[in-house]
Amino acid sequence: YFTYFDWLHPPPPPPPPTPSLGPSQKKLYQAIAAGKSPVKGDHAEARLLLSQRESSFRKDLQWMLFNKYVPSLIQDGPQCGLVALWMAGHLRQPPVSVSMEAVVQTALDRGYTAQGEMFSAGDMALLAEEVTGWRAELLSGGMRGDNTKAVLKHLVDGQPVLIPDPLYCLTHRYDEDFNHEPCQRNGHRAHWAVASGVLLGLDQGSVCREHTQPDPTLPWLLLPQDSPSHPFPTAGIREAYILAKQGKSLRYQLWSLDKVSESNAQLRDIDPHRAGDGTQYMLPKGGVEAGLAGQVVLLHNGGQTQ
Repeated sequence: YFTYFDWLHPPPPPPPPTPSLGPSQKKLYQAIAAGKSPVKGDHAEARLLLSQRESSFRKDLQWMLFNKYVPSLIQDGPQCGLVALWMAGHLRQPPVSVSMEAVVQTALDRGYTAQGEMFSAGDMALLAEEVTGWRAELLSGGMRGDNTKAVLKHLVDGQPVLIPDPLYCLTHRYDEDFNHEPCQRNGHRAHWAVASGVLLGLDQGSVCREHTQPDPTLPWLLLPQDSPSHPFPTAGIREAYILAKQGKSLRYQLWSLDKVSESNAQLRDIDPHRAGDGTQYMLPKGGVEAGLAGQVVLLHNGGQTQ
């Protein structure tokens, strides 16, 4: 019963309920991804992308699509490179199961990262070999010239490429998601993606029809026949687009190889706001430019580097 003492000393009010992490408290890309599922299949989502951008592709070229599906994972914090590596690990043959937690912990233990960031392509190559068993090949000198052929051949062969790039600019897309495209910011928002496929625009008559089949939904598009390896088109490539995923969207993105190459080449500085926020980051000797600019990591299942 209520007493005079109770009136003088009422019980403390109950603690406020713990707030849940709603969309307003999440980063935009995490909120967008909530409740959505990626479109699975080597070519399923690529077909959707191409059908929406059909007018962008030259009608005088023959287009061929190569891709191997990788699963999606939304990053938690500055883990874009580690997430890209985890996604790439699913193309390893024979398959190797490695958790995202193991990838992060190994990177921390080896001193490659402090917060999940990866500002060294060389460290990324070492980490990939340790946690997934890939044989990593570090390409430097940009994505032009001979490196263009190496990257395209690697993707045609069904093996992934890890690409450091400035943060992909937000532009609204048909699916009410956001497309993150390479942009010129001197590396202030350096970001990683895993490329798992390529769309090639070739001269008419330069495609070996023996190893291809028409796409069932897009008559202007050719797909490789099911086989261990498709011969790489050695001539007649006029345009190339990279099919890639990164940790801020469940969706595949399609980027011009020229844009990716230009963006990758101008990685020079850490974001001044990030550099001055008091947070520790692991930067290689020579900074962002020495660690990332003009570099990509090719992940090989085996054999000798070409």
